[in-house]
Amino acid sequence: MIREVVADTGPLIALARVGEIDLLRRLYGRIVVPPAVYTELALDSARPGAKVLAGVFATGWITVETVADSSVRWELDQLLDPGEAEAIALAEQREPSFLLIDDARGRRTARSRGVPVVGVAGVLLVAKSRGEIAAVGPVLKRLSDAGYRLSPRLVAAMLAKAGERATELNTRRTLAAADACQGSSVG
Repeated sequence: MIREVVADTGPLIALARVGEIDLLRRLYGRIVVPPAVYTELALDSARPGAKVLAGVFATGWITVETVADSSVRWELDQLLDPGEAEAIALAEQREPSFLLIDDARGRRTARSRGVPVVGVAGVLLVAKSRGEIAAVGPVLKRLSDAGYRLSPRLVAAMLAKAGERATELNTRRTLAAADACQGSSVG
């Protein structure tokens, strides 16, 4: 059973920008972020997704929790940006089901500290398996079109895991890169 999820900034912005932020509520219920992530979200800005996220915070299913041990946060601040550092520190403190994070360095750091991680692509796979979305490919395409960086290898691996073909992405650049990586494994 999912206890709660601690989230970093990037996945929240990405899902908000493509209209899929509510997947997190439907799949996991409660999302917790540290103050640095809340600040990085810039809810009062004109940035794409900010208004949607402001509305989500108003409903209360995403909440802000402070990191109790500032020494852990300080140690992580030496390696990562403030949002990632605080998200990992909060995940260590709260022991959630997982940390929602896409940044490669942040994921490596979290894993090295024993924190389980899942990214946006993993959320999409779970959403498809539970019937919350019909296909992963179209959402990956919308994320890519919105400027969210997705490696061709990740796209190919996620499509394969979802039982979808790269042609479902319908963009030449991403399609060609995904086809080139088809069959590759993501480490």
